[in-house]
Amino acid sequence: MNLKDSVTRQKDYLIKLRRDFHRHPEASWQETRTSKRIKTELNAAGLDFKEYAGTGVVATITGSKNVPDGKKLSTVALRADMDALAVTELRESDFKSENEGLMHACGHDGHTAMLLTAARILNSLRAEFYGTIKLIFQPAEEMVEGAAQLVAEGAVEDVDALLGIHLWSDLETGQINVEPGPRMASGDYVLVDFIGKGGHGSQPHQTIDPIPAAAAFALESQAVISREIDPLDPVVFTLGEIKSGSRFNIIPSRAHLEGTLRCFNEITRTAASRAIERYANQLAKSFRLDVKAEVKQGTPPTSNDPEIADLAASSAADVVGQVNLTKLAARTGSEDLAYYLKEVPGCLAFVGAGFADPKQNYPHHHPLFQINEASLLIGTELYLRFALDYLDK
Repeated sequence: MNLKDSVTRQKDYLIKLRRDFHRHPEASWQETRTSKRIKTELNAAGLDFKEYAGTGVVATITGSKNVPDGKKLSTVALRADMDALAVTELRESDFKSENEGLMHACGHDGHTAMLLTAARILNSLRAEFYGTIKLIFQPAEEMVEGAAQLVAEGAVEDVDALLGIHLWSDLETGQINVEPGPRMASGDYVLVDFIGKGGHGSQPHQTIDPIPAAAAFALESQAVISREIDPLDPVVFTLGEIKSGSRFNIIPSRAHLEGTLRCFNEITRTAASRAIERYANQLAKSFRLDVKAEVKQGTPPTSNDPEIADLAASSAADVVGQVNLTKLAARTGSEDLAYYLKEVPGCLAFVGAGFADPKQNYPHHHPLFQINEASLLIGTELYLRFALDYLDK
């Protein structure tokens, strides 16, 4: 079977789908139109599907090829996220967002269109493979909540391997990155409240001021991380919010800090969390304050299974050629594909969606973000090749 030709024949359908999704972006957990369009396309192809997590859809395609003696049938899953961002699109085009304040600024419109196109092609190839392919259309990735809900509802209980694709504007179209080990960081939430006793700014000795403790924590917690965590094991601890006080001449009774902690493995994640909580408690004692300090676990690290990553890299080489498989440093952002990868061996592949002219490229989540639509054909073919290669291995 010539998968490249099969994808090329679906090019108009693929691009039309992507532009429709781009024109009608929807926020996390509110992807009702997107979900309806997905189900319409799956029904038109005669594919079975189930609904998960409100707006999520999981379709199933089972091959009809004769199974060799002794061959174990497997199930492989392909995942696409489908939610948009609270961004106002600034780029003018025929398919600019029609939903004010919402934009597909991370490529999820492309992911969804690619997987629907792959579904159409796989359905026509049932006689060419044995085993089962599950197509996961997932809501709420941007809130890093959707995957966890699908896992909780049993969407991947019968899955043996899984591939997620992310169109990536930092890579030129025609390049693919897929490699074993950590690819994206965990994303945990740090919450600290220093609680003292307020009073007039002219009489600090009659108060227990939380602001010096908050300032010390903001500065010195970075030193704690740098002294306690292996410098070759990246950790990013960022405070993004500090709230305290109501007036310039009043010492407040409380100082509130919020931030994120990002790590690439569970051992470091635990150690860094404990260090932050311990330091907040010790600091509070030194300033005579009470404290509530907590690191709430969010998304786990996204780490590619070595065996699955090797297979995906082989599939990717068949798509773009070995010379176009490129290295890419692990990213400190988070991706809720990690929840699937805690349950199922799998991997995340970055498919280049950038333009040759760097002036056309903008970061993900930027109001001028765009993808090179040629990348859609590459991503679709990678979905196909990986699924078929895995079932045949």
